[in-house]
Amino acid sequence: MTETIVGIGTRKGLWLARSTDRVSWQLEGPHFLMSEVLSLLFDTRAGRNRLLVGFRSSHWGPSLQHSDDLGRTWVEHPEGSIRFPEDTDTALKATWQLVADPHDDQVVWAGTEPQGLWRSEDAGETFTLNRGLWDHPHRPEWGEGAGGGAIHTVLPSPVDRQSMLVAMSTGGVYNTRDGGTSWNPGNKGIHAYFMPHDEWPEFGQCVHKVARDPEVPSRLYCQNHRGVYRSEDDGVTWQSIEEGLPTNFGMTVVAHPRRGETLWLVPITSDYQHVPPDAQLQVQRSDDGGRTWRTQANGLPHTWTNVLRDAACTDGDPDEPGLYVGTRNGEVYASTDGGESFSLLATQLPDVYCVRALTVA
Repeated sequence: MTETIVGIGTRKGLWLARSTDRVSWQLEGPHFLMSEVLSLLFDTRAGRNRLLVGFRSSHWGPSLQHSDDLGRTWVEHPEGSIRFPEDTDTALKATWQLVADPHDDQVVWAGTEPQGLWRSEDAGETFTLNRGLWDHPHRPEWGEGAGGGAIHTVLPSPVDRQSMLVAMSTGGVYNTRDGGTSWNPGNKGIHAYFMPHDEWPEFGQCVHKVARDPEVPSRLYCQNHRGVYRSEDDGVTWQSIEEGLPTNFGMTVVAHPRRGETLWLVPITSDYQHVPPDAQLQVQRSDDGGRTWRTQANGLPHTWTNVLRDAACTDGDPDEPGLYVGTRNGEVYASTDGGESFSLLATQLPDVYCVRALTVA
């Protein structure tokens, strides 16, 4: 028997939804009540059943904890695990991203606010700052988006252990090809209409999220602040794929875990409105890498809510991966048919910040 677990990180804690059929769900929580749960990682490498959580308390500040029984008991990390070195004169504000390395089953990557990239060699219990990116000459000019200045996307290459992409608000995309020693901006083709002197700068773009194609690892998809893009060269150059969408604004992009050129967006209106087009919550699906799009909204409500950049994901079901979308009015919707129809998984939760899912035997 398989079990699917959906982790729902919210403004006031973590909830876990469990199901053996992805139809009926048992909701557990809250864990870390009154803390903002901003990042989640399910890690089943090397025989683990670990859930790693990054959260922020208004009283105690940011911290990490992990559970080695998928949420039933918790281990607090010493001093929060992520601490900026004294010579940086910087303090951690939040951990926005936790990612398992595809080449080393002990390595976990973290992206933080302020814009730091961190490496753990003990499955996420302690971390070291990547100085190559932190000491980059562009860093003093990286700005802050509406959610602050943070590395929110970390994508290690599945085929080259020396290559990685990160994306940040606001700075754009950066790439390394030497294991993190040096970093180069990869924003050619991404529009930054808000820049006063150059709308196509080397860096400074407000990238919202990047996802990697499962069949062609050098193919990436980007949801930008006004703009949707595709890269065929591992995030060096980008081409627009927004034609046919109801709006080119949104916060998240999700790639199918096994089917190449299949991806989903959650479009919202821009210019600080940030509501679904015509007040209809929807996903936009493409099966040809963004050349064409179609609307999927069956089971999704008319609403004025929003979906944040890490509040959508898929699970690991071997037949048809589930698709999950969480909203800022505390609802989570699940689809087991690729977005053709959705059902309500959870309601009346606090604002949903991140959603991650796992299917285990």
